[in-house]
Amino acid sequence: MELLFLLILILLMATALGSGYPVAFALPGSAIVAVLLAAICGYLFAGNVDAYFAHGGPGQWLSAGVTNLRGIYWEPERDTLIAIPLFIFMGIMLQRSKIAEDLLIAMAQLFGPIPGGLGISVVFVGALLAATTGIVGATVVAMGLISLPAMLRNGYSKPLATGTIAASGTLGQIIPPSIVLIILADQLGSAADQAGASRSALYKQATGELTMPSAFNVAPTSAGEMFLGAFVPGLVLVGLYMLFILVRALINPKAAPSVPYEGKYNAAFAGRVFIALIPPLALILIVLGSIIAGIATVNQAGAIGAAGALIMAGYKLKDGARSAFYPAILAIASLVAMALVRSQFEINVRSVDTVEDVLGLALMSTALLGLVAALVWSAWRALRIGDTLYGVMVETAKTTSLVFIILLGAAMLTAAFRAFGGEELVREFLTGLPGGFWTQFVIVMAVIFILGFFLDFIEIAVVVVPIVAPILLADPQANVTAVWFGVMVGLNIQTSFLTPPFGFALFYLRGVAPAIVRTLDIYKGVVAFIVLQLVALAIVGMTPPLVNYLPARMSLQAETAPPPRNPGLQFCVERYVFDTLASEGDGIRRAIEQARARDLSLLPEALARRAGQGFEAAAQVFDLVEQVRLAHATVEAATPAYRPVHSRVRSIERDARKVEVEISELQTRLDRVRGDDAEAEERRQRLRVRIEALTTEHDQRLARIPDGWDEIHDTFAGLQKAEDTARNSYRRAADSAYGDIAAVSAVLASADGLVEARGALQAVTGELDRLEPQEAADRIGEIEALVNALADTGDIRSPLSAARRALSEGEPDRAEAAARLVEARQALDAEAAWRVPAAAELLPAMSGLEEAIRNNIGLRQQPRFPREQALAVAGCVAHHRDISLSF
Repeated sequence: MELLFLLILILLMATALGSGYPVAFALPGSAIVAVLLAAICGYLFAGNVDAYFAHGGPGQWLSAGVTNLRGIYWEPERDTLIAIPLFIFMGIMLQRSKIAEDLLIAMAQLFGPIPGGLGISVVFVGALLAATTGIVGATVVAMGLISLPAMLRNGYSKPLATGTIAASGTLGQIIPPSIVLIILADQLGSAADQAGASRSALYKQATGELTMPSAFNVAPTSAGEMFLGAFVPGLVLVGLYMLFILVRALINPKAAPSVPYEGKYNAAFAGRVFIALIPPLALILIVLGSIIAGIATVNQAGAIGAAGALIMAGYKLKDGARSAFYPAILAIASLVAMALVRSQFEINVRSVDTVEDVLGLALMSTALLGLVAALVWSAWRALRIGDTLYGVMVETAKTTSLVFIILLGAAMLTAAFRAFGGEELVREFLTGLPGGFWTQFVIVMAVIFILGFFLDFIEIAVVVVPIVAPILLADPQANVTAVWFGVMVGLNIQTSFLTPPFGFALFYLRGVAPAIVRTLDIYKGVVAFIVLQLVALAIVGMTPPLVNYLPARMSLQAETAPPPRNPGLQFCVERYVFDTLASEGDGIRRAIEQARARDLSLLPEALARRAGQGFEAAAQVFDLVEQVRLAHATVEAATPAYRPVHSRVRSIERDARKVEVEISELQTRLDRVRGDDAEAEERRQRLRVRIEALTTEHDQRLARIPDGWDEIHDTFAGLQKAEDTARNSYRRAADSAYGDIAAVSAVLASADGLVEARGALQAVTGELDRLEPQEAADRIGEIEALVNALADTGDIRSPLSAARRALSEGEPDRAEAAARLVEARQALDAEAAWRVPAAAELLPAMSGLEEAIRNNIGLRQQPRFPREQALAVAGCVAHHRDISLSF
């Protein structure tokens, strides 16, 4: 019966959406009606309102959507959706400020003389508007009003002209900042958590281990990562559009003729292009650049974009007036002043101790007031001229409310879908398909593409993605990243604006196109661009680094970057280190031998022993690397024969577990049967017969497991364990080698500091009787800070600290302080006596060796990745790695 009510739910939703009923009410309404209907039927026909739910009851599932929405979106750390109204405000404000008109005219004059130049200029402007406004309707309408007449007047093919405009207008759905990407990031956040739990359960079932290694976790994504991941695929799509138009123009010049510019390419023309092009480019650079550079979060970048759009509107709305640029000039001057002040002063409002701090804070506050004044000035203009600001705020509120109501409705619909066992049904269907992940993925992409003919992007993102994403992300064979999956869905969803009969871009263009353009021309024109979008989808699907590289690179270079010891990065870290040792190993070996040849007798026995252990471990690393390579090659050689057997057995076990679940559910129903009458006994008998049949089926499935599977599995698992053991041995040796060598180098490098501290200590000791107690304590504190910065100086620090306390705490005791200073001086002399000569003899070789192994053998010991290593590891992490044989 659950399937019947699942079908009713789907039919209700499809009917409501197909009839034009508002999406915001169609989604939750379908869920409420279906759940209530199932509860009523359960009460009437089974005596239990929970009877026709896969699990749970109507009260639980009706409240689940709202509860989940509140739990996700009301938590302070889940602030992804705050960026939506900010970017909507930015887009609508820029659209109202007529930025598209200036761009289209200037770019058409610039690109017109080349074949297909007008079409290429439309794509270029569409990309710029996508990165600023991101509003499909406004972009298509603006280009349809301005560029379409010019293209038709100059002999462009009607299908090519309309297709170019419609396709270029949809670029805002994939080129960041994009509302689609923000919504997808939000949906994928919880989907990644569910996928991680599913993968962990799969690992436990396959291996018997209680915990899964963190290296196998499913990494979530964020709006910032989605923006970075979509950046290159967006450019790929733009490049495909331009290339298609250029090739079409070269093959058939009549379809897209060149349009010579009748004016002159002089300074005045360059000025017009500059004024039209630079402001949107600057806004793109500020918004996306701040995210890419890690300066701002997506929400902060949205606020920056909204402020920038307001400044641009401030001068565009007064275009032609002498004072038009005054607010913009004030804003730019304020920003420059803030940058200069920041470069010259350490600004910290919590620590204002000196006159210089006060001056820096005053200058920064003045510059900030100038920026606020520019924003208020621009806002006042936007409010007075055409009531623009009021209209933008109203439209922003309407659009934002629509998005959030749809999200709430989608949460309720998804909850109802799961209540009737829909998610399990989809999972069983997808996992039962032959061909593994890629068959499942292609089918999901095909379903999303077909749904794009009838549904809007928001409905697809919030209804389909939460259902299929946890299933696909949990697959350990493909092991795809959430950001890659999100960008692939985003590229696919973009086609929904172009596919008839409900492609919104087609409607927008039809509304402004002249009567000479038939609707059929528009439909014919978008076909080629839909194909290009599918080509881009295939390109990105086959080359995951196009998506994954930028997020990985930014993550590894950010202030909050994971350290090189992060378990999830070890495979790629070791690949880089092994390649480096293969190419630079001779130089590292020479550095080890040069350090070994030095006279270690100058060091204390314990330190000399530690240096020797470091040399030995560093030399041993090369043999351990070869052992890892050999163990890995052995696993790789055994994989082709093992993988088919492993896949077959895991498939059989998966099917058997499904039967086990069904048996468990039937057993629960059997236990709940009440009464001793004939009807109850008949029901029990039916359930027992069904359980017995399923038990037989379960045993038959398990009997299909090939003979000798346990031995085959244990043999391969032994090879994997041998590789893990070899890697762990390498890691211990590498960590020990660098740790020991770096520690000895730090001790030797402290010799000069000890000499400096000795001179300062001698001066304070000689002047102790003449100095005021607090002044003497401060001087000792400075020496203490100097000594604290030196390695292995605990014997010196303790008496220095005691001397300082004797002078600064309670009644000053000069005699106690003097005694402690003498003790510190003796300890310092003792250390300097061997450190100074040892440094002269050993430091060049030791520091040279430490530098030689720091970013290879010692990479795991570094607090963060150096730039070269971060880029190399990012390039490796950007590829998906199959980990299924560990499950």
